[in-house]
Amino acid sequence: MNGYNSKTIFKKVFIIKRFSAKQIAAQAGVGLATVDRVLNNRGNVHAQTVDKVHKAIEELEGQYQVNQIKGRTFYFDLLMDTPARFSEQVKSAILAVIPEMASYKIRFRFRFFENISTEEMAKEILNTDRKQCQGLIIKASNLPEIRECIDKLSKKMPVVTVVTDLPESKRVAYIGLDNYSAGQTAAFLLGNWLPTSQAQVLSVTSSEAFHGEEQRQAGFLDGIAAYPHLSVIRISGGQGLANSTEKHVISACSYYKDQIRGVYSIGGGNRAILNGLRYIGVKSPIFIGHDLDAENTFLLKKRYIDAVIDHKLADDARAAIQFLLNSYRKTPLISAYQSSINVITPFSLPPRATAAKR
Repeated sequence: MNGYNSKTIFKKVFIIKRFSAKQIAAQAGVGLATVDRVLNNRGNVHAQTVDKVHKAIEELEGQYQVNQIKGRTFYFDLLMDTPARFSEQVKSAILAVIPEMASYKIRFRFRFFENISTEEMAKEILNTDRKQCQGLIIKASNLPEIRECIDKLSKKMPVVTVVTDLPESKRVAYIGLDNYSAGQTAAFLLGNWLPTSQAQVLSVTSSEAFHGEEQRQAGFLDGIAAYPHLSVIRISGGQGLANSTEKHVISACSYYKDQIRGVYSIGGGNRAILNGLRYIGVKSPIFIGHDLDAENTFLLKKRYIDAVIDHKLADDARAAIQFLLNSYRKTPLISAYQSSINVITPFSLPPRATAAKR
């Protein structure tokens, strides 16, 4: 039976009956007689031609599945545990790409939290099912309670993680940077930009619970090991929020204020980091941040920071929506996606960002 069970054979026969031999021949670029020989196993057909006919049937089935859901309304939720400056960026990216999905009516609901507890986030995830929702895009901490809720929800709808992954959960895809490589990139920049004298560099995360920040930190520490004159001061717990981040920097760095020469800001709050360093007397460190939001655009323009590791949120938003739709198309349009790492300096700001005001 060539490895097919009866259910598989029935499915293949059903799909073939959905399309005429003329349609299959046109899609494959072969003659009707060839299609007839392939479908009826009459032999005398080159293996490559047989594969071409089978591939044509798969392509027709994919197009059929897409057409079946055209015009359908989908309600998707975006749930994020992140500072408002970043959640608003993601929201803008989502709204910008929705018109591209003109074949479908897509409605998004946005649920943003700056400092939500694990218990509250777990409830928010499970409540998604009560909101007439067909899919969830989420940024959340990588904790067992959160993964358990994702697994429960995934039985009823597709879930996609963005920015930071939940790799042991049953989400259908992670959309975002290779965060380990992003950390290595930051280490490369600092290692080459700083003098070869002994110095301290800060590595600042918002929380140790986010997998993406954990991966950035790991890549940075591995990368900075190639520069033995640099030692790392690790700071965490500010949640990327201004007051708490500034306090953490002041508390952790006062003793090392004369040795600090560089900063890698993994979790954001860059203005707060700079304020904390200025408070203890550290001036003009080489500073690498993440994400080209309004705050970082201003800091780059003023040369308060030196580079931002960025990626195109619109591309991420588009991919996230397509992965959710894949679950309803049955035949995916994309099967994998990873954001490109872009290093933005004061001299490579995009035109719109260059025009940004304080």
